[in-house]
Formats: sequence, C-alpha cells, structure tokens
Amino acid sequence: MNLKRNKISLSVLLALGSSMLVPNYVIAQESEQETAEPEVEVIEVRGIRGSMIRSMDLKRDADGIMDAISAEEMGKFPDTNLAESLGRITGVSVSRSNGEGSEITVRGFGPEFNLVTLNGRQMPGTGFTRSFAFENLSSEGVSALEIQKSARAETPTGGLGATVNIVSTKPLNNPGTQGSFMAKGIYDESNVKYDDVTPEIAGVVSSTMLDDTFGVSLSFSHQRRDFQKQQANIQGWQYGEVLYGPNDLGEIVAQEQGIGRLPTLDDTRAIDPRAIDENGERIGAHFFPKDLNYGYEDIRRERNNGQLTLQYAPTENLTFTADYTASQATTAVESFGWGIWNNFGSNIIGYELDQNGTAIYADIAGDDGSFTSSKGTTDVDSKSIGFNVNWQITDSFNMEIDYHDSTSEVDNGADKGSGSQGQVILGSDKLVSKVYDFTSGEIPHYTINWDNGTNQLMASEIDSNFSQFLHTPGKSEIEQLQLHFAWATDYEYLTQVKFGAARTEQSLSGRNGWSGLRGGPGFNPSFTAIFPDDMFTVHDTGDFLDQFSGGGSGLSPNYFYTYDYDEAVSRQLAVLTEEILGDNAYYTDPYYAQDTMSRVEENTDSFYVQTDWEFELGDIYVSVNAGLRYETTDVVSPSEDSIPMQVNWVSAGEWITLYQDDAVATSNSASYDVWLPMIDFKFDLTDDVVARLSWGKSMTRAGLGNLLGGISYTGSPKIGARTGARGNTALKPFLSTNLDLSVEYYYEQGSYVSLGLFQKDVDDWIANSPFDQTLDGVHDIYQGERWNQAVNQIEQRGEIATDSAIFQQMLVNGHGNADGAIEADAATDPLLIWSINSPENVDKRTVQGAEFAVQHLFGESGFGVALNATFVDGDVEYDPAIYAEQPVLPGLSDSANFQMFYDLDGLSVKATYSWRDSYLIGLGQAQGTVIDTPPQYAKEYGQWDVSVNYDITENITIFFEGVNINNETEQGYGRYEEQFLFARQYGSRYALGGRIKF
Repeated sequence: MNLKRNKISLSVLLALGSSMLVPNYVIAQESEQETAEPEVEVIEVRGIRGSMIRSMDLKRDADGIMDAISAEEMGKFPDTNLAESLGRITGVSVSRSNGEGSEITVRGFGPEFNLVTLNGRQMPGTGFTRSFAFENLSSEGVSALEIQKSARAETPTGGLGATVNIVSTKPLNNPGTQGSFMAKGIYDESNVKYDDVTPEIAGVVSSTMLDDTFGVSLSFSHQRRDFQKQQANIQGWQYGEVLYGPNDLGEIVAQEQGIGRLPTLDDTRAIDPRAIDENGERIGAHFFPKDLNYGYEDIRRERNNGQLTLQYAPTENLTFTADYTASQATTAVESFGWGIWNNFGSNIIGYELDQNGTAIYADIAGDDGSFTSSKGTTDVDSKSIGFNVNWQITDSFNMEIDYHDSTSEVDNGADKGSGSQGQVILGSDKLVSKVYDFTSGEIPHYTINWDNGTNQLMASEIDSNFSQFLHTPGKSEIEQLQLHFAWATDYEYLTQVKFGAARTEQSLSGRNGWSGLRGGPGFNPSFTAIFPDDMFTVHDTGDFLDQFSGGGSGLSPNYFYTYDYDEAVSRQLAVLTEEILGDNAYYTDPYYAQDTMSRVEENTDSFYVQTDWEFELGDIYVSVNAGLRYETTDVVSPSEDSIPMQVNWVSAGEWITLYQDDAVATSNSASYDVWLPMIDFKFDLTDDVVARLSWGKSMTRAGLGNLLGGISYTGSPKIGARTGARGNTALKPFLSTNLDLSVEYYYEQGSYVSLGLFQKDVDDWIANSPFDQTLDGVHDIYQGERWNQAVNQIEQRGEIATDSAIFQQMLVNGHGNADGAIEADAATDPLLIWSINSPENVDKRTVQGAEFAVQHLFGESGFGVALNATFVDGDVEYDPAIYAEQPVLPGLSDSANFQMFYDLDGLSVKATYSWRDSYLIGLGQAQGTVIDTPPQYAKEYGQWDVSVNYDITENITIFFEGVNINNETEQGYGRYEEQFLFARQYGSRYALGGRIKF
C-alpha cells in the first residue's frame, strides 16, 4: 500500500466532501424583480486577427513577463502542432523530431529547464526525462497557451527557462452548445512504403444545461502519418594527442592520449599541416571518425487524443470541475542502413588532416562493412485525471482545491511479435581497407576495397556479424494536491493576498533489458551459407539524400542491399544454436544478458504567499506583485546494478562485458529546501506604453536520469570506449536569480512593439565529472603481454598490425576459448580501466539576452505581420580547444520568427518562417572518445510553413496546409564543422481538409 498516496487521496475526498455539505438554503437567491440589463451587441473577432488580438491583450494585462497564444476559434489553433505554435513566441525555439515540433527551448534553456503544466498542474515528462513532448498532444481541446518567463510564487517550480501552461476548454466559460469537427488528408512527399495520403480527424463539443449550471466538453483527435527519414551518420569522433607529463619516476615524457599518436607514414600516404615540436611530435590533437553509415527509416505514426471535462456550479460562488485527459502515440519504425566501422593505431594506412587536426580523408585497414536492418514499435501512453473545487466563500475570499494523478508510460517493446527493438547486422570483414572522404560536398563518402578485387560486395559474400535486442520501458508518475487561497482586501494599496500549499509526489521507474551481441559476434566462424543470394535486393542511391551536395547518385558507395528482417532473424535462430556457438548462441530475448531496474522518487512540499499592490507615482499607475515560495524535497533512488565479471574479445571489432549473475541492489537518498522570493513592477507610463521590471528566483531540478543512485557499465567496451555512468541522488537543483526589464508600446488594436532584456545567474550548475575506476578481477586484453606478443609477431613479418591481424594471431597462439573468443589473463593482463561519468554541482553560470517583437495589423485591410527575434549569450558556451568536460548549456542559440497574413471576408492566408541559429545539442557522442567529452552541434535551420482557409459559409471552412515547403534539412557536426555527425532529410508535408462548426 502506498501510504502517501492514500493520504493525498483522503485529503482530496475530505475537501470535496466538505464543499458538498454546504446547504443550498443559505445561498442567496437572485431576485425575480431584478432590473434587466440592456442588450449589448458583442462583435467577436475570430481567425488569425482575433487570435493575435487576444494574445496581445493577455500579454498586456499580465503581471511579470508573459506571452500567450490563443485559439483562433474553438477547435482551431494557429499551427498544426502546439510546439510549432509556441515557436512563434519571442524567446522560444523549437526542437524537431521526425520533421515536426517536439520540444522547446526558452531563452537558451532546453526542454528539461522548462515546466509544462495543464491547467496549472505539473505534467510528467516523456520517457526518462522531465521534458514534455508536445507532438503527442493534439491542439483541438486547447483554448490557449500561456508562457510565464519571470518567476511567480504561486506557480509550481521547475521552469527556470519558462513555465508553459496549457489551458483546456471549459464548458462553463462558453455557455450554450457549440463545437467543431475537422477532417483532413495528409500527404507526406517523403513516404515510400506506406500510404501516400493519411487521415487526421478531430472534434470538440461543449454544452451547458440546467440554466448553465452544468457543462460538459469533449474533444478527440486521431492522426496517422506515414513518412520516411533519410540520413547519414557518424556516431562519434575519436581524439588522439601526444602530451608531456611526469612518469612514475618524475621524468617528463611523451604520453599518448585517446587513440594515441598516428603511425609513421611517408609523405605520399599522409598529409598533416600541424607543426612539429623539437621531439618530432605533432603539436595539437587529431580526430578520426569511428564509423560512417547511411540509412533510411520507414515510419508509421499514430496519435490518439481525448479529453472530457465536467463542470457543475450549484451556485454562482461554487464550481466543481472533473477532467480526464488521455493521449496515445504509437510509432513503428523499420529501417535499413549500410556503413563501415573503424579502429585505429596501425589500421591507419593513409590520411589527410586539416588545420584543426580533423581527418578529411582516411584509408583504414581492418574491421568490416555492414548492412543493417532494424525494427521496433514504441508506445507513449499518457493519462491525467483531475478534480477542482473553486469556492468564492465571500465577496473577498476565494478558495481553490486542485488534485490530479497523471502518468506517462513509454514502451519501446510494443511490437507484439518481438516485445523489443531489434537490430540485425550482416556484412563482411573480407576487405583490404576502407576509404573515408570528406574533401567535398555536404556528406562524407566511403569506399571499401573488398578482397574480391572490387568496391562492391557480392550477395553470396554477406555473412552474419551480430544482432541485438533491447527493451527499456519506463513510467513517470505525478500525484499533486494544491490549495490556493485569495483574499481581495479593502486596503488602499494592498489589493490582494494569495497564499497556498501543495504536495507533489513524483516517481520515475525504468527497466533496462539487453540481449547482448547475439550470433557470434563477428565473422568467425563464417555463416554465409545460411543466407541465400535471393534474400538480398540491391538498390542504387539515385534519390537518396538528394537534397544534399554529394548525395543521390553521386554518393559513394552508390549501392546498398536490403533484406527481410524477420527472415534474417529466423534463419539465424535455426542455425546459430548453442550446439554451434555455445554461449554466443542466437537468442532474441531482450533480457538474456542484462536485466536491471531503476527508480527515482521525488516528494515535494511547498508553501507560498503572493501579494498585489497598486498605487500611483505622479501620473504613472504602478502595480506590484511580490511573493515568496518555500519548497522542501526528498529524493530516494533504489536501483539494481549489473557489475562486470570479465570482458572478452569476441571478434576483431567487438568486445563484450560479461556481468555477474545477480544484480547488486543499492539505494540512495537526499533532501534539500529552497526559498524563492520574487517581485514584479508594472508601470503604465502612458495609456499605450507599459514598462516592466521583474526580479526573482526560480529553479529546475536535476534531470531524473542524473538522480539515479546506481552505476552502469557499457556492455560493448571497445577500445577507447570502456565507459560507465554513475548517478548522483544528492544533486542540488539549478537555482537561478533572474532580472527582466521590458518596454511595450501598444499603439493600435492588435499592434504593438516590445523590447526586453534579461539575465539569469544560475548557481549549482550541474556538469559531468569523469573519473577512472578499476574492478577487482576485471582485466584488459588490450596491451597485455599476449597482445604485445602478437603485435611483434605481425610486424616481424613486415605486415601491418591491424586489430583483425592481432585477433587472428592471438587465436593462432592458442589464446582463444571453446567459443572462439579471447578471455583476459589475470596473470599477464592489466586491470581494465573504466572511464565513469558522474554529474556534480559545480559553480555559477550566467546567461543574458535580448528579445524584440513587433506585431502590426494594417487597419481593416485584413493584412498583418509579426516578427520576433531573440539574442542570447553567456559563459556557458563550448570551447572546442578544451579537451575535457565543460559546464555548458545545450540549446543556447539565437532565433527569429516571421509571419505575414491576410484575414478578411472569410479568406485567411498565412505564411510563417522560423529560424534558429546553430546550437549545442549536448556533450558526448555515442562512439566518441570519453576523455575529451566531444560535443554535438546542430547547424542553423530555417523552415517555411503556409496555410490557407476559406469560409464557404459561416459554419463550413475548407483549408490547405503546407509544412516545411522549402524542404529544409537537418545537419549536425562535432567539435568543428568538418567533423560531420549527421544529415537528415524529411521532405515537405501538405494537408487538405475541411472544418464544420456549430
């Protein structure tokens, strides 16, 4: 039994019950003789102009720094996606997933720094994060989006960047019966495998009855989208350098870092512009790509949303609200890829570096080329049930009780046939070398010199490398009870006092299952015979990545193979049995090699008081909002850790961690409290000019993943990637002191200009701190006596000591086990050194910036424009010349949005452009070296969207939408732009539909 949960539930029942006990006979009845009010004609401005006018009015009337977006009318939001709509707000930039807006960055602070609430309630994040994925939520039941950028004592904490409040439709706010129904067909030009046109339907209806004392609203939506994502990727760049430092005897000697020094090659095989020191060593670092792969994903995504709201107002002073919100998104992905894998040292037989030491050309022997098929389905199910009582106890005193229980579950094993995400890798290691070339174009190329004397692998030569299957479901839960009180005073200057308390219980649980590398791994022994030639289909790259220079038919290689995923799995299951491969037998169980559980529980009690003041300074009307919030939080993180037992070298390019049979249970706990004062000044300098000054403290808690108390070690510890991660339950939250200044000029209806400046000084900044660790009994074959013996034998024959050659030589020397793998020797091999990352609170960081916005309606012409831009800076940017962990702020970038429209006489046309400058995505690369903490950057991105709406009648509208009509692509890079990381192509998307309202 969850005692705390029961306490909250009991409190809610008591509160609701006490409110229900108010006798009806004490409620004053309206007089039947009451004088009738004269009728006044109300003209409601709808459409784009109406939305912009209402949004401007919300901004003008607000305390502090706030922006808003209002629905154009019931069931119609300004954009096809809530995140895209938020992107029109000053200071907000959008991160996209699969070509549509997903998460937001506000004033340079990324998704985990922003709190999302639904009607003032804190919502659980998506996946193992605090981030909210907006693409899973339909806009039909949303009436407004409010984004609060300055601190508010009454607002739940978590929004250091901003707090985004999603305001849903309330039936009693719109008496009578009204609704709308929408249907459209979506055409995605990237689609290849599935339907060219997919449906989206949505509707919302709201009705009141019993003299408008009872109301019900219902919204629903269903969307299916079929599309293809094409991409090129490098999973990581490997750093190497020779530095000087003391050895164990105190002597200053050359010390190799990362992948070490480059092999000595003659000038015809190596071009290196770096200077040479007096000892003959190159000055500065060098960087080589760990891999290069191309691929595409055929994606089918379905989204279903529904929301039901019930309201009952037995008197004018008492309102009960119950609501239920549910969203479900299923994303099925089938993908194919092809590429190369690299190791370094003596494998490097030719190269060209640029001035930064980045390889723009490399000829690398050993390892393999591969063709990969992957398959998986992910479900995201979110539910929220809430109850609210709003009681105007007296004319001057109001009480509100709000409770909700919300969950978000992610399951990446939703494929009913497999229960996992699977990856099958076939290919061959029968090659001379692989050539990487990024001397021209936007996409790097590669060429494989196969042993068959050509640059194309024959279908009959394709072999089994390995497969792996994963299942990592997770669940985020929030249960919250809030009490709010408001007292409207009779004092001259103090107009209102608000105070309240809240209890928030949040938990995040996850399970981590991994099959290990099944079916060898590697190409020894060979199993080409189990795959018939007709299982493979060869394709050319004619229309692949054709939006990039160097893509399409000009890509190298200009061919690839595809095959049926299920057939490849079935054939390997039938042949690669325990009798053939022993412990490396082919199994699809995602929990075969690793099965661990993790959980974070975070319980917070909060209290606040907030006051409103009004007075005049000469001719200037001044309003002041001042408050204080106190929070105390307890964190507990029980977890299960898989501890390595040994590391085996199972093929030339693959290393596997074997774990102890039983996971080790651990539990960590911590607590902290914070005081968050705030004050806002609003000055009505004239009837049209408003100035604001805000100061306050806000906070964002550490990422839930960082709070995990356990430690994990990679299951694939390749050379240079013997990594691990340790959580830190004792992390303090990011605590920011904020200063805002803005001036706004409202010169006509729906038109204004604003300029704002802001600064955030953030204490207890969180950054990863790496450290080395060894484990008793876990030894490293690499550079042990047997390794070095094999290297000497190979070099004495005048051959190159590639990793493939070393592996084969060690097998010849009798160091393989019964399964053909090489195990560590405790007597001659050193202890393996794990590089562990652990998050820690470090020092203080500052972000500052400026926001500019202008919105103008050209009288009654129907034309209008809006433009906003945000410029941010701070001491949180990444320095590419530092090869170590740095306290940075991912997402920091300038951004701008522009829209122009015509909206008159039933016709509305809108074109919008969103631009975001290049920005840091994060630190660390999947296959990058750990020691230098390499970055990931996104290049600048600009997207045009258009929409056209035409009212056939007052109640029937047809519309057209175009998303990314300029076919913008996404690109990313590492420490320097020459360190390519990814290129992605989605294509444009169009929709044609109609809307009926009543």
